[in-house]
Amino acid sequence: MDLAYPGDAASVDDILELAGLYRMAAKLIEEHAPRGKQHIPRRFLALHSIELYLNAFLLAKGHDSKVIRGLQHDIGERSRRASDAGLILRKRTAKHLETLSSNREYLVTRYGPEMTATLSQVNRVMATLDELSLKVGKILDGR
Repeated sequence: MDLAYPGDAASVDDILELAGLYRMAAKLIEEHAPRGKQHIPRRFLALHSIELYLNAFLLAKGHDSKVIRGLQHDIGERSRRASDAGLILRKRTAKHLETLSSNREYLVTRYGPEMTATLSQVNRVMATLDELSLKVGKILDGR
């Protein structure tokens, strides 16, 4: 049995493509899901896509995949490292990425449907994803 960690051999382009697929899935759910707690799957897909866009950026900037994986689902720390590596986001977006971690939105989305009132608005999550997708895509396309 191969004990390699899934994703260890994934390229920046592989991760970027996967991020785009999760983003597309979040957009499709947006078009077809009713309001309320049904936004939880949409939010989960968007948060995972955000994490993957940040991962692709960090990998492209030379960060080790094992170190990135060690961040677990800490979007705020990924965001800080990406910023240090040259990713420039609007102040509101950068602040929101920090809030996603401090509010534990990834965990609440996965395991705590009773805590959804503590989450940021799903429109804000999608706007953050859209900006990240655009800026990371632009930077990585030009490498």
